[in-house]
Amino acid sequence: MSISVRVVDSTSGCSVAELAVTLHARENGAWPVVARARTDSAGRIASLSGRALPRGSYRLVFDTGAYFAERAVDSLYAEVIVSVHYQGDPSHLHVPLLLSPFAYTTYRGPAPKAVAAEQA
Repeated sequence: MSISVRVVDSTSGCSVAELAVTLHARENGAWPVVARARTDSAGRIASLSGRALPRGSYRLVFDTGAYFAERAVDSLYAEVIVSVHYQGDPSHLHVPLLLSPFAYTTYRGPAPKAVAAEQA
């Protein structure tokens, strides 16, 4: 399994570039860091770990506080933590994040087209 993300600022409708995202995996009750990356100019990270990951529980930590601070925007969340438990198809998990200063939305998205084409 690989994990990808896409981050969009829902107040402007723009992609969030250069947002720091950290991936953690649950191991023996702890959450060690598996990978760190930054979103590209389209707000995407195609594969957080750069390698296949086993099924299990993962946390994505989005550094939203720094994003809003750089823009001098007051915000509620210093970071957004999305915890997922993945037991299904081990090919790919895509987690979009729609972000605003006082709210966020996330869901399981379809694999980006480039990833889907590679798996076909």
